[in-house]
Order: sequence, then structure tokens, then C-alpha cells
Amino acid sequence: MSDLPQRLSSETASPPPPVKAPVKINVGKAPLGPTIIRDFILLLSLASFLALWFCKGRPAVLASNYAVCSRVGAKVYTVDDNNPTVQCLVVRDEFIVDTGSLEDVSTRWNAANVPFTLQVRYIGDGSIVVPGFSDSHAHILEYGASRQLSLEGGKSINETVALVRDYITGNPDIYSNTSKFIEGWGWDHTSWPGQVWPTADALDGDPVIRGRPVILQSKDGHALWISKKVIDLSAPFPGGDIEGGVTFRDALGNPTGVLLDNAQDLVKRPAPTEDDLHRRFTATVKDALSLGLTSIHDAGFSPVSLEYFKGLADEGSLPIRIYGMRYYDEGSPYWGNKLAPVINAGNGRLNARSVKIFADGALRSGGAALHKPYHDNPDTKGFMRLDEKVLHEVILRYLDDGWQVNVHAIGDYANRVVLDAFEAALGKVNITALRPRLEHAQILTKEDIARVGKLGVIASVQPAHAISDMWYAEDRLGPERVSGLYAFRALLDHGARLALGSDFPVEDMNPLRGFYAAVARLTPNGASPRGPSGWFPEQRLTRQEALRGMTIDAAYASFTEDTLGSIVPGKRADFVVLSQDIMTVTVDQILKTNVQATFIDGKPVYESI
Repeated sequence: MSDLPQRLSSETASPPPPVKAPVKINVGKAPLGPTIIRDFILLLSLASFLALWFCKGRPAVLASNYAVCSRVGAKVYTVDDNNPTVQCLVVRDEFIVDTGSLEDVSTRWNAANVPFTLQVRYIGDGSIVVPGFSDSHAHILEYGASRQLSLEGGKSINETVALVRDYITGNPDIYSNTSKFIEGWGWDHTSWPGQVWPTADALDGDPVIRGRPVILQSKDGHALWISKKVIDLSAPFPGGDIEGGVTFRDALGNPTGVLLDNAQDLVKRPAPTEDDLHRRFTATVKDALSLGLTSIHDAGFSPVSLEYFKGLADEGSLPIRIYGMRYYDEGSPYWGNKLAPVINAGNGRLNARSVKIFADGALRSGGAALHKPYHDNPDTKGFMRLDEKVLHEVILRYLDDGWQVNVHAIGDYANRVVLDAFEAALGKVNITALRPRLEHAQILTKEDIARVGKLGVIASVQPAHAISDMWYAEDRLGPERVSGLYAFRALLDHGARLALGSDFPVEDMNPLRGFYAAVARLTPNGASPRGPSGWFPEQRLTRQEALRGMTIDAAYASFTEDTLGSIVPGKRADFVVLSQDIMTVTVDQILKTNVQATFIDGKPVYESI
């Protein structure tokens, strides 16, 4: 990996002092008196005051100072253990400055002797407010790319080929240019009859596709299906499998068109242009904000994507918060002691202080590294994508250089190896301060479930994976081992902190789908292989636990719990208005909830109130 520019040193704005009775506003440790408060609020709120002075009734645009309240009851869920629900939150500029009942926040506001009334906006009957949702594991630019040619509707090889053909014929610029690379995302051989793997021949059997360079990413992101043209362009292939990867071959040893995990790197494809990056990012942000996401942990920055996001942060035009993990590439020079982390660039919108390392592959494609052979394929235990000795060394090295280390680990063997590496580092670095993460932490032995919490390792999990994988997982793992798959309750009960995500575009971006999956462990239509009570229902989370995993615990996993993740005075005003109370409605109603408004830094970024 080439050297990247050094730390972006821009600092976030300091929050204004929270309003607290008896009109004491704390800046640092020192309380300020009413006179200073009055002058400070007057100065910061001049624009709002003038707007209200010349307007009668409700302003068309939110002032820089306002309260959001429920008319009846306390419907603002703060995710603050000391004050879990309140009627109102008060925003001044970018920050939350007060919470409480309308009477209390009004009293404190008026006690500051400002010459204008606090603007109050009410949410609808039945609606609630929650902190802005954070997705702790996602792929931002890949999601945008996947929207161009989605293959998730293909229920067979032939149907998927037809989707590619229709995409080509439906885009004249692509149809007329047979050399243009065609990229799609989302095919899933486990949902096809016989779970057969696709081939390049299947693509080139279609006269419209034949001879074109086609690269199709699997749903789990761990396999590529490529056309004969791409095979030719990427030749020569190694004679055997590379470390941590598999190239599917015919009886003569020729590639058939599917590559797993590290073998995907053998494919030569054009780098995305600036226009490509912008188009992909725009598509992702539009959907994310409409679904209530205010922060996204990107599970794999390349040098190109990092530079793109840093450019937006420098311009002050990053529309959503991003926490980035820089990919570790074994074939590139070690960068942990050369590059500095990106911290609070773009007024707190961009952070990149972690490394993403792959330990193994995925369960769906059979690359997850297991202690014992696969139940449905006794010839394999999966594989590690990185030599174990190298993995131990590189984990310790990045930790020693001050980086958070986030390791993709699916299989029980891979998770054991990574936990061993983290444990070995305990005597040399401050694990608690560096907050290492197991990305996915899918299959764990009982012993290792207990170790996650004991070691202080964060389990970055994706509940939607559970309700997708449950239909084939037991066949793949067997009845005993499957009980350690997606064991969220066991992890939590053993002291682990859970940061919830979706892994989009692998799963649906909607955070409410992840919330539902965590508390129901059922498909959206209420089904599971083990009946309507849920798939291993003893592993369900409570709604409060699920909400924490998408807010304050996700913030902790990105070192931002002091400024994000809960509705508390002094924190940034990131919050979401939902159409109904997901904390009390029946489980089957959760997914009928809509996002009515999304706010970042106190400003509406999707709809308003």
C-alpha cells in the first residue's frame, strides 16, 4: 500500500455549554452565571432571533436554536442510563444543550433572559426520537456500485444471466461498447437449485454478453464470477491456489470463472474514476440518510477511497459521518509506523484510525476457517486468508503503533486464532485503550465466547446475517456447532460489548431490519427453520440492547462515545424521528416503521419536523 498523506489535524467545534438548572452552563469544570449565559446565547442566536422577529407563527425553516418535543409523554429515547426517556431535547447550533420536560427546558431557557422564545417543534402522535443510527460494519462505495447492477433477484444461474443481459440492453452506452467492463453485485448460489456454482460458460452462452468483460461479486463479497474475457485479460493464472484463496478449475486445470477470497485479487479491472466514486457515494448517502443513518463504519478503505473521503472532508462537504478502516495488504509495505490516523477531519465527519485485516473467508462460500470439517463438505475446514504467524505478528505490530485492529473472523478456528493474538498482546499494549474488534465474530466455541468479554474485545456483529444464513447454516455446521453461530445473547452475558451493523450491500442497509433481526431472529414474514418463536430465540437481544448496539456502543467502537451515540447535553445533535415506537410496538410491526426525519449536527439532512 502506497504512503498516504499524514494526519488531518482539523479539530471539531467545541460544544456550547448545556443548559441546566439553576441556569448553570458548564464549560469544562466551571459553572457560568446568568449574565455570561445571556450574552453567549445572544451572540450565537442572533440569526435565529432576527428570523423569528420578522416572522409570525411557525417558521418555515428551523432556527439554529430549537426544541424537539413529544406532545404527550416522554418519547425521546436518549440511550442515557441516567435519564432514558424525556419529553424534549434542546438544540443550539450543532449541539444538544438540554433535555427534559417541556416545562423544565423552557424554564431553564427563559432563565437565561434571552429576548426571544425558544422555538418548539413537536413530533407526530405515536412518533419517537432516537439518537442517530450508526452502522458499525458496511461498505460505502461498494453499496453505490451494487445499485447499478443488482443481482439479488436472480433465483438461478439463468435468471442471473438474464439480469446481466437486460442491464446491457437497457443501457445504450454499454450495449454499444463491447470493451466496457460490466460489474454487478449480489448473486447467491446458496439460493439456487442444487446450490451449484456458476461458470464463465454460463455468461458467454448468452449472445449479448459473449466477449464482454463481466465481473460479478457474490452477495457475501467473498467470490467473483467472471466472464471468459476477464479470464483472458487476467491471465496467466497461477498453476495452483494462492494462499487464502481458491480458483475454481475444470478437469484440465483451466479456470472456470469463480474465484474465492484472495484469488479475487488476480482479476485485473480498471480503477474507478472520480465520477464513479461520486456517483457511488451519492447513491449510498441518499439511501443512508433516508433510513436514519448518521454514522457509517466503512470496513475497508483503499488508498483511493480514503483520499476521496479526505478531499470531501477538507472541503467541508462530507454529508455523513464516516469511520474508516484501512485495509491491510500483505503484499504492500507496512504502513502502521509511517501514517498517522485521521481524527475529526471535516468538523468531526471523518475518522480513520483502524486497520482491517482478513483472517478467513465466509460461511456462505465455504471459506470460513473451522476447527472441524464442514458438516455438508467433510473434505474441507475452510481456510485462513493469512498465515497464522503473520497474522499474530501484524496484529501486535499495528496495536503497538497505536492503531485499532479490526479483524474479519467468521469461523470458530479463525476467531480462536485472532483472540489468541489479542491475548498475546495484552502484556505489551493497552487493549482497553485501543479497543480491538472482531468483525463478524460469527462462529465461536463456548470458551471463546467468554474470552471476548474477558479480553475487552468488541464484537462487531450483523444481526441481519443471522436471518439470512439460518436457512443453510445448520446443514453447513451441524446441529452442535450451529449453536455458537450468531450467539449475541451469550456474548453480551459474558461481558462483551456489541456494535451492530449490516455489512451492506451484503445485507439490507435499513438499520431497522438489523434491529428487528436482533430482537426477533425471524424473517420479515415471521419465519425461521426452528419455527415462529425464532431461530435460537435464547440468543435474542432486548430492544434496549439492540438500540445501544446501533448508537452508543457503536460510538464506543469508533472512539466517539463522548460526542455521539446518545441524546445528552454537550453531544452533537444527531438524531432521528421515527413514525412509531419501536421500543413498544409488537415485533411484527417494527419493520413497518418509517424514518420521518434525520438530523446531523442539528440540521435536517432528510425531511424535517
